[in-house]
Amino acid sequence: MITKFIFNSQYILKELPPADKDLLEELMIDKKYRKNQPIFTEGTLPSGIFYLQSGKVKKYKIDNDGREQIIYIYNEGEFFGYSSVLSENTYGDTAVAIENAIISFITINDFNRILNNSSSFSRLLLKSLSHEFSVLANLIAVLSQRTVRERVALNLLILHDKYKVDAIAITYIKLSRSDLANMAGTVVETLARVLHDFKHDKLIATDGRKIQLLNIERLIHIANFY
Repeated sequence: MITKFIFNSQYILKELPPADKDLLEELMIDKKYRKNQPIFTEGTLPSGIFYLQSGKVKKYKIDNDGREQIIYIYNEGEFFGYSSVLSENTYGDTAVAIENAIISFITINDFNRILNNSSSFSRLLLKSLSHEFSVLANLIAVLSQRTVRERVALNLLILHDKYKVDAIAITYIKLSRSDLANMAGTVVETLARVLHDFKHDKLIATDGRKIQLLNIERLIHIANFY
């Protein structure tokens, strides 16, 4: 059920025919980004699309009060920034690395060339865009209709999926409290109280800014996203 809150565009590269995948990878220009370094900014014109090789990137908008509302956190293996290229419009949000990252860039000209020559790539991007629209609609509904406690529980579950390495290893969420508050649409002080309650109820454990989920089933029940 958590998939309805996660873009998960990792399948795009995996499902491309070998020739199309090879061409796409040949056109990628790798660049290292430091933690907190912007990748693109809301209102600017796109010059290409991005593929996250390693690290994590937050996508956010600034509200009328100057506060960040984090829309999504991209994980290794995800494409991003292509909706603005396809719509031939400025970026509708800002993307910033939340940890050191390696990001591949594909210029607009190369991106359009691949689209024109690969029906598979076009189909997979359309599939991804359709799913992203559904995810954003679900997240907006959560922000407007759920309590802070429900929103924090849901975002912990989303982040657990993002930070999970495999089914055996213990998963630690390593996100600043301000970013987690901005994901849940609340302030840091309120977030701290909710996390304290979760910790008291043995739903989570904390070590500095690291969070480990101890009772996923209970958090799913609290999140109320069935």
